[in-house]
Order: sequence, then structure tokens, then C-alpha cells
Amino acid sequence: MRASVEQRLTAELDQFKRDGVYKRMNFLDSPQAPRVQMEGRGEVIILSSNNYLGLCTVPEVVRAGHEGLDRFGAGTASVRFICGTFTFHRELEAELARFVGAEASLTFVSCWAANEAVCPTLLGPDDVVISDQLNHASIIDSIRLARQIVKCQSAVYKHSDMGDLEEKLQAAKSARTRLIFTDGIFSMEGDIAKLADIVELARKYDAIVAVDDSHATGVLGKTGRGTPEYAGVLGSVDIITSTLGKALGGAAGGFVASSNSLADYLVQRSRPQLFSNALPPTVALSSLAAVKYLGAHPDLVEKLRGNTRYFRDQLKARGFKPLDGDTPIIPVILGETAKAIQMSDMLLDEGVFVTGFGYPVVPKGEARVRCQISAAHSREDLDQALRAFDKVGRQLKLV
Repeated sequence: MRASVEQRLTAELDQFKRDGVYKRMNFLDSPQAPRVQMEGRGEVIILSSNNYLGLCTVPEVVRAGHEGLDRFGAGTASVRFICGTFTFHRELEAELARFVGAEASLTFVSCWAANEAVCPTLLGPDDVVISDQLNHASIIDSIRLARQIVKCQSAVYKHSDMGDLEEKLQAAKSARTRLIFTDGIFSMEGDIAKLADIVELARKYDAIVAVDDSHATGVLGKTGRGTPEYAGVLGSVDIITSTLGKALGGAAGGFVASSNSLADYLVQRSRPQLFSNALPPTVALSSLAAVKYLGAHPDLVEKLRGNTRYFRDQLKARGFKPLDGDTPIIPVILGETAKAIQMSDMLLDEGVFVTGFGYPVVPKGEARVRCQISAAHSREDLDQALRAFDKVGRQLKLV
């Protein structure tokens, strides 16, 4: 690489370090579980994983991946429309559609790719997409691509502000299609979209609703079917995108679930689908096993809720100020970025891995450490983590 480029990159990396936003990788030397072996540190309790139900180490899920590897090989070696579609893709997509209450689904290599497929494929210059202010970066990039490629219009409404959303819908009344796009669970805040209200507004203004349910699939609702089940609108959301890389086994991959016609249209036209290899057998079959396992063990969802309530209540009892909510994402607001990074480092020294976030990931003055709870955490895991929080919080004079 040219020296001038190397110098620029090095200077920017040095600035990242000075600003406290440089991300240091921690290497695991064991499966993703409540307690892991972290290279150079020994055993560490993980409170930063998306493995919300603990399914990535369940024997049935692991075994399904092995069997897929043995039967179908290491990869698909093709895109879906040539020779990359296998029978297990069809079975997985049917199971995912059934699970989230849709007619059909289509898998992608990630939910990022699934989100990027939605707006540029479905919209045009006569259409508008209206996005929540705190939506995930993949939704934002999908909208940016659509604006650039197909010249659609866009608007942003204030976070979970239904009055502002209605104003945006009224302003877009002349559009051919009005698409409301929102996260189900907002990953930095841990709060939940007002999905029932959004669906009601969509009906009033003849709009369609798309929900990225990545942090909610397997997490929210009585049986883990996500934000629509939690909000009482299961089967009434037009488009659901989600991931296989969090609660559903944690491997990789994503999907779009919707009507038969929309899924088929994505097969024909979506570039992330047309030009990416299909999900490999190990990923697809372990994900399929995870969905079936959750269906047979809905008690996991209740265990996750119980662990979440306990940890949030115990943090409050110790003087911390976690944000309220019903999700296993528990942000503890500290204010200063340096304080959040310092607390994260000190907790790791105590054997608890929790990530610190500051500006520009979150607004100035709202730096935090973000805890993520799993159904696989034991009470002993949570109590040990709480003792570490108590010790570090006192050392930093936070409590």
C-alpha cells in the first residue's frame, strides 16, 4: 500500500485511541457460553453476548451442524438462483416463516444483507421510507443505498414519537408506497418499538411496516416470536427482517419474512441475494435445529426474563442506574466516555466482560456499559458479576 495511505490510516487509528473509541479485540478460546476461556485471562463471565437463549452450545444444535457438514459438505459453492439452493434452505425458510407468523421467508448471509435488500429492491422514485431516529446502521445504509440507486424519498421520525411519525406519514400522502422501517428492540437503549401503534398508523395511512427484529427474535413474546408477539400484532407486520446470529444459535445469517409474492420478488431482484453464496449447510441446519429446539422449550424465554429481572433489580439495589425495560439489554448509564471505558476495563480485570460505549456510538453525556443477559446464565454467574459491579462501582465512586 502507498506510504501516504498508510500514514493517513495510522494517524486516524492514533486519533481513535486518543478519543477512547479504539476497539480492542478479545480472543475467546472456548465456545460462546456464559463463562468462556479468554486468551490471556483465563475464565471470564460474558455479559456482552447476543447468545440470549444459550442455544449455540446446545448439543442438538451443534449436532445438526455436524450432520449438515457430513451430509452436504463445507459450503454451497453457488448463489441461490444457479445451483446453491438446497433442500435444507427450503425447510429452514418454511420454519422461520411459521415461527414469525409470515407466509414465506428468504435467507441471506446476514441480517445486514437482508436489510440492504429491502429498500433498494422494493422502492422507487415515487416511494418513501420513514425511519426511526435510532434505527440500526444496516437500516440506515439500506435507505442510503435506495436513495442513491432507485432515488426513493426518505424521512426520519423522532425515536418512538408516534405524533412525529404521523406527521411524516401525512406529509408523504402523495407517495405511491409509504414504508415505515423500525427496529424491534433498539440495541443501545434496550427499549422496544411501539409496534401496535405503528401498525395502527400504517393502516390509517395505507403504509406498510418493516421491523428489524434481530434482538427480539427468540427473546420477546410469550414464546419468543419477537416484537409482533410482544405487541399483540403477530401476523400483522408486513415485513420482518431478523438474524440467525443472536438468539437462534448465534452462527450467522439473516432472513426476510413476508408474503409469498414479496419473498419471490426478492429472489428475482435483490442484489444481496443474487450475488452472494447461499448459507452453508452447517449454519442453515444448526439454525433450523435452534428454531425447533426453541419451539419445544419455550421455558427458555421465561428463564431469560427471570434472569433479566433479577440482574436489573440487583443493580438498582446496589445504587446503579440501569435503564428500565423488558429486554435482556441492560444499559448502565455513566455519563462520561472515559468512565465507561474505564469501568469496562476494570470489570474485565475482575473476570466479567461488559462492553463500554461512548460518543459517537451514543450521544454525548450518555456513555454506558451495556449488559446482555442470557437464559444460560446461572444465578451464580449473575451474583459473581454483581459482586464485581459492586466492587468496581465503589472504586470509581459511582455508588
